[in-house]
Amino acid sequence: GRRRGDQSKLSALQLHYLTEKTGSEDGQFQSESYCLSDSGLNVLADGFPKLEKLSLIWCSNISSLGLMSLAQKCLHLKSLDLQGCYVGDQGLAAVGKVCNQLEDLNLRFCEGLTDTGLVDLAHGCGKSLKSLGIAACVKITDVSLEAVGSHCKSLETLSLDSEFIHNKGVHAVAQGCPLLRVLKLQCINVTDEALVAVGNRCLSLELLALYSFQQFTDKGLHAVGKGCKKLKNLTLSDCYFLSDMGLEAIATGCKELTHLEINGCHNIGTMGLESIGKSCRNLTELALLYCQRIGNLALLEVGRGCKSLQALHLVDCSSIGDDAICGIAEGCQNLKKLHIRRCYKIGNNGIVAVGEHCNSLTELSLRFCDRVGDEALISIGQGCSLQHLNVSGCHQIGDAGIMAIAKGCPELNYLDVSVLQNLGDQAMVELGKGCPLLKDVVLSHCRQITDVGLSHLVKNCRMLESCHMVYCPGITAAGVATVVSGCANIKKVMVEKWKVSERTKRRAGTVISYLCVDL
Repeated sequence: GRRRGDQSKLSALQLHYLTEKTGSEDGQFQSESYCLSDSGLNVLADGFPKLEKLSLIWCSNISSLGLMSLAQKCLHLKSLDLQGCYVGDQGLAAVGKVCNQLEDLNLRFCEGLTDTGLVDLAHGCGKSLKSLGIAACVKITDVSLEAVGSHCKSLETLSLDSEFIHNKGVHAVAQGCPLLRVLKLQCINVTDEALVAVGNRCLSLELLALYSFQQFTDKGLHAVGKGCKKLKNLTLSDCYFLSDMGLEAIATGCKELTHLEINGCHNIGTMGLESIGKSCRNLTELALLYCQRIGNLALLEVGRGCKSLQALHLVDCSSIGDDAICGIAEGCQNLKKLHIRRCYKIGNNGIVAVGEHCNSLTELSLRFCDRVGDEALISIGQGCSLQHLNVSGCHQIGDAGIMAIAKGCPELNYLDVSVLQNLGDQAMVELGKGCPLLKDVVLSHCRQITDVGLSHLVKNCRMLESCHMVYCPGITAAGVATVVSGCANIKKVMVEKWKVSERTKRRAGTVISYLCVDL
């Protein structure tokens, strides 16, 4: 082992809540829990006085006593993650008093804290604090944020998730923290007034994420568009009163935008996104989730204007079809990631265009796109070298499409073909031959795959680490044993319990997971 003198130089440590499977005489496996206590934290502080970064996520046995001991002994602490720890005000105050180099603090789900603790911390080490996260702390109110605004002048990142924070608190931070670059808000009692303050004061803001706001309107986005000229990353999630006009204000004022996510904002439609395509030429990632009012014309404009687009995510966008995907493929030929889920108007034509034009594509996910078939994957196999492919639930895809991928994508390391009723052993044979780098395979609900196909896959894919094969009637206990015995790197096998023999349990029970305990 290392000498004590070497250990004391450790600068970063993660001590999350742990569970471990242990064997018993009957071959069954049970989970044992390990959770760091105050005494353990005290020993750790004694051994590593130069510690700079410590993560204690969900170490719920840690209290203020342990935190006080840590603070007194680890004076060089710069990053502290207390998510899920039931620490109190005394512990946090102790950190603020002596850890005057602290830069990063996460207080998510610290239910024992009140304003007293956070105010004391801000008074103590506020000058050095650069990043602060608060969520589900029911006793933290605007009083704490006023202290942050007064004493944390170097704050660059703030994440707030609380129904007890109001305009007053956000306004105090906007006014007092001029260096703020990242702001994430999920505060149902915050309104346009706070967002206007952000737009007027936070001129260095680069990332803004707004979640589940029922009181934000276009007025707030107008202020952001007018003042936050450096904004690069914007997320709007479940903000029902934002419309095309708000997004147009962002497009007009925030021309450096590179990342945009719109999730469940039902009043934002085609015109709003068209304005982004016309004005935000540096856009590299676009995510549209549950956007029923955004149609093909919007993505055609993005294809014409956003030549640097590298990632596109579409989920439940019922008005987007093949024309939109063809426009993206022709205009955004640097596309590397394309994720589409339950967009039922998208079929072979759009994906064929991607295969023809987007030769840099490495990740393709087409989950439950039931108009996509073998023709699409043949084009992808001929034009792209995929590393990640998910075609779960695409019922028209069969052996021909997957065989084309096997022949054309030798660097494939992740494959999900679950719920493909027309996929059989022939595809497995070709995958074994053509994709030796496969690490993760999901075969669940594939009724035509048997032990024979599985054995060919396992024989050549020596790097396989996980295999999900639940509800595959053609795969038996022999097939499960083949995976376990033939893959030296296997870490997880998911299968029905009754398909695992006693011998396989004894040999590799720790890697087997059961979807159903008894059938």
